[in-house]
Amino acid sequence: MNITNPPKAFLVLAAMVCITVLMVTSKIDQSAGTGLLGSIIGYSVGNSIRPKNGEIVPPILGKKIK
Repeated sequence: MNITNPPKAFLVLAAMVCITVLMVTSKIDQSAGTGLLGSIIGYSVGNSIRPKNGEIVPPILGKKIK
């Protein structure tokens, strides 16, 4: 596997780090943070949202090209 969409991967990683920091510092409840992290991970693993004009959006992770 390799990263096929670096900007999207960076945003997902930054969101995960921020939510984790908020959970560690007790700014948000652990159950709320866990739900947010689950949603972000589900989005990053699942399919991307297609733009309205029908172009294909590359996923964050893709198969390694040999």
